[in-house]
Amino acid sequence: METQKKTFFGQPFGLATLFFTEMWERFSYYGMRAILLYYMYDEIANGGLGLSETTALAIMSVYGALVFMSSIVGGWIADRLLGSRQTVLYGGILIMFGHIVLGIPSGILTLFVSMILIIIGTGMLKANVSSMVGNLYAEEDDRRDAGFSIFYMGINIGSLLAPVIIGTVGQKVNYHLGFGLAAVGMLLGLIVYVIQGKSTLKSVGTKPSNPIKKGEGSKIVKSLLGFAVVVAIIFVWAGFAGRLDIDFFINFTSVLGIGLPVYYFWRMLTSPDVSLEERKKVRAYIPLFLGSIIFWSLEEQGASILAVFAQNRTKDVFFGFHVPASWYQVLNPVFIVALTPFFVWLWTKMGKRQPSTVVKFSIGLVTAGLSFVMMMLPGILYGTEGRVSPWWLIISFFIMIIGEMCLSPVGLSVTTKLAPRAFESQTLAIWLLADATSQVINAQIARFYTPATESAYFGVVGLVAVVAGILLLFIRKPIQELMGNVK
Repeated sequence: METQKKTFFGQPFGLATLFFTEMWERFSYYGMRAILLYYMYDEIANGGLGLSETTALAIMSVYGALVFMSSIVGGWIADRLLGSRQTVLYGGILIMFGHIVLGIPSGILTLFVSMILIIIGTGMLKANVSSMVGNLYAEEDDRRDAGFSIFYMGINIGSLLAPVIIGTVGQKVNYHLGFGLAAVGMLLGLIVYVIQGKSTLKSVGTKPSNPIKKGEGSKIVKSLLGFAVVVAIIFVWAGFAGRLDIDFFINFTSVLGIGLPVYYFWRMLTSPDVSLEERKKVRAYIPLFLGSIIFWSLEEQGASILAVFAQNRTKDVFFGFHVPASWYQVLNPVFIVALTPFFVWLWTKMGKRQPSTVVKFSIGLVTAGLSFVMMMLPGILYGTEGRVSPWWLIISFFIMIIGEMCLSPVGLSVTTKLAPRAFESQTLAIWLLADATSQVINAQIARFYTPATESAYFGVVGLVAVVAGILLLFIRKPIQELMGNVK
C-alpha cells in the first residue's frame, strides 16, 4: 500500500494518476467503439467497409469479448513477469498503435490488425490499472468503495467525451480521422501515467506478486505450446471443412468465454499457493461473478442492440437539434459522471451501515433488468415500423446506470478484497472476463433481435436479470459467511 499526505478528493493521491490514465484510455477505446459499428456496415462510398449489419454486430460482440478475455494474459504477465506498472505501460503503447493503424484507410486488413493490437494492449492495461487502485488501500480502509467509485467516474468522463468528439468527427467528417483522435487520447494517458506516476505511485505495482519460480519456465512453455497446437488444429480442421466463417469465430470465442473463467476458478481453488481462507473467498466470489455476467450482457448491448435501435428506431431530432446515432453512447458516461458524486457521498456517509456487497449486486441486477423490460413498451405501444422519441433510450440508459453504480465499482472493489495474493492481477482479469463472457452470449443472442421480435427480446432478456437479482438476494447469507470479514 502506498500512502501520501496529499489527497485526491480525500483518497490517496496515486488515485489521481490512475484516474487520468484510465480516463484517456477509455476516451480512446469508447471513441473508437462509438463509430466502429457504423464504419463496418456503412457503404464503401461513404468511407465504410460495406459489411452487413448482422455481421458487424457479431464482429462487435466478438471483438469486445476478446478485449476482455485478453485481460487474463495481461494479469498473468503482471503477476508472474513484469508487475502491474510496466505491463500497463506496454499495454497503452500497443493500444495507441492499434488506433493509429485503424486510422489508415486500407480496408478490412487494417481493421483486423488494429483489433489484434487493441485486444492485446487493453488486456495488459485494464485489469492491472484496477489492481493498482486496490493496492493504494489497506484491507480495512472504508474509503475503498468510494475510491473505486471516483476511479470509475474517471473511466466515464473519458467515455463521455469520446462519442461527442470522436463520434462527431467520425460520422460527420471522416471515420479514419476519428480513429486518429482515439490514438491521441491514448498518448495523453501514457504521458500522465509516466510523468505523474513517478511521484504518486512510487513502489506500487513495480514487482510481480507471484514471480515465476526456478524450474517453472519449461512447464509454462510446454503449456503454451500445447494450447497453441490445439487452437491451430481446430482452425485447420475448420478450414478444410469449409466452416471458417464468422459463425465459427463466434462459436470459438463463445467456448473460450465460458471455458476460461471455469479454468481459472478451478486453478485458484486447487492451487497450493492459495490458502484455505482465500479459497473460501474465491467460492464466495463465484455467484457474484455469475451475476455480473448477466448484468454486463445487458449493459454491453448499449453499444450493439441499443445502438441499432438508436439508428433505426429513434427520431434523430431532439429539442430541435439533429442528434447523430453515435451520440447516444454519451448517455452511459453522462449518467455515471452525474450519479457518481451521489453514490460516493452515500457510501461514505453510510460507512459501515451501507448495504453489503451482495445486496448492492442484487439491486444492480434488478435495476438493469427493469431498464430492458421498459424497452418492450415502444414496440407494444407504437409498433416496430416507425421511429419513437429519444426519451425511451434516455430513460432506459438512466435506469441501467443506477444499477451499474450499485454493481460495477463495487464489483471492482470486492474483487481486490477477495483476490488470492498469488492471483492478484489475474483475479481482476477474471472480473473483466465476466464482461467477455457476457459479450459472447450477446454474439449468440443478438441474432434473435429483429423488428418482429423487438419487444419479446427486451422483455425476456430483462426478466432474466430481474430474476437473477432476486435469487442473489435470497442466498446472500451463505455468500457473506464465505466472505468472512469482507463486507
